[in-house]
Amino acid sequence: MNDYDPISPHKTGATSGPSVAGSSGGAVRRSLSNTRSGWIGAAALMCAVIGLSAGWTTSSSATATSLSATAAHQAPPSGGSGARSGPAPGGVWGTVGSVSKSSFTVTTLGQKVTIDEASATTYQKGKSSTLASAVTKGKPVLVLGTVNSTTIAATLVIVQPTGGTTSSKAGVIPFKRGAPAVSKKVGQIPANYTEGSGTIVTGTTANKATEASLRAYPGGVVDRVVKLSNGEYEAHNIGVAWPHHVFVNQAFKVVGAF
Repeated sequence: MNDYDPISPHKTGATSGPSVAGSSGGAVRRSLSNTRSGWIGAAALMCAVIGLSAGWTTSSSATATSLSATAAHQAPPSGGSGARSGPAPGGVWGTVGSVSKSSFTVTTLGQKVTIDEASATTYQKGKSSTLASAVTKGKPVLVLGTVNSTTIAATLVIVQPTGGTTSSKAGVIPFKRGAPAVSKKVGQIPANYTEGSGTIVTGTTANKATEASLRAYPGGVVDRVVKLSNGEYEAHNIGVAWPHHVFVNQAFKVVGAF
């Protein structure tokens, strides 16, 4: 091989050195340039992926929050004992079943509800104050508190409530799976009423409206009370075929139902 052979291990001469070095340096620079371009492209792609992922996660989270908020305030469909809203003030009228240290069960028209008691829970027998020991198996009770599906955190338990009528006399129709829907309206139904409308109320207002509803129509579970645009209240009743909606005026008198 001659002194200028680029692959010879015995390269000599001033001409060959600079020529090979220049060629190799250009290749290295091009390689580094290509590598940097690759790194930049990869970094840009990674940022885009991360941004897309973050955007999708934020969007999904916002959508979930929106749906959750909607579900918490939207009226569940009528006609099923499983149609329940999120935790809200309400109550139940029924018969005491099992009793334990900090809870008891209430059966109303075949539906069982667990009543959780606390130190702040108060008790009445009729209209007089009483103790928790007054709650015994077989006694009729009216319970007010925060309803969460089939559990109620009790604020007030009224043993042997007075002034109410039996479910059959009140016309309450128990829920039976597979039975046809009941279409029945009594009394005054607010004009332009739409199921799911209104603003959820709490405190004494919710308790009074719930109690009025349950005294008029014992049976089922009131799982929320809303204030309507006309100033009246609607107690939403579940676990029965009828009535699902009981309307109470500002004086807490029941004026209609369907």
